[in-house]
Amino acid sequence: MDIAAKRRADGVLVLASGVLGTQRAQIVEFAGKNRLPAMYPSNQYVEDGGLMFYGVNALDLERRAATYVDKILKGAKAAVLPVEQPKTFEFIINLKAAKQIGLTIPSQLLARADKVIK
Repeated sequence: MDIAAKRRADGVLVLASGVLGTQRAQIVEFAGKNRLPAMYPSNQYVEDGGLMFYGVNALDLERRAATYVDKILKGAKAAVLPVEQPKTFEFIINLKAAKQIGLTIPSQLLARADKVIK
């Protein structure tokens, strides 16, 4: 993170990682403190004060996974069940974070968001 500050990064894209997930609060704080717009790998970052998330709706994935468990418990062979792609995505914007870093989010972008945190 120090490299991003020293080299004056224009933004941050945080990738999904178990290690980075344990540092969620510090990453969100760093981006805000350094006025860096950031996209995050899960909605939890945005709920914790991060700017934006666009990705798979995890709750929908969990529900769909439950149908696979049900099929397997009823005797289906896991190896023959079809592989599915995610179908539900969500876009979340945190206006408090945008204000903190001095960023104005265009109304067209806000209109496309599934959730706007004010």
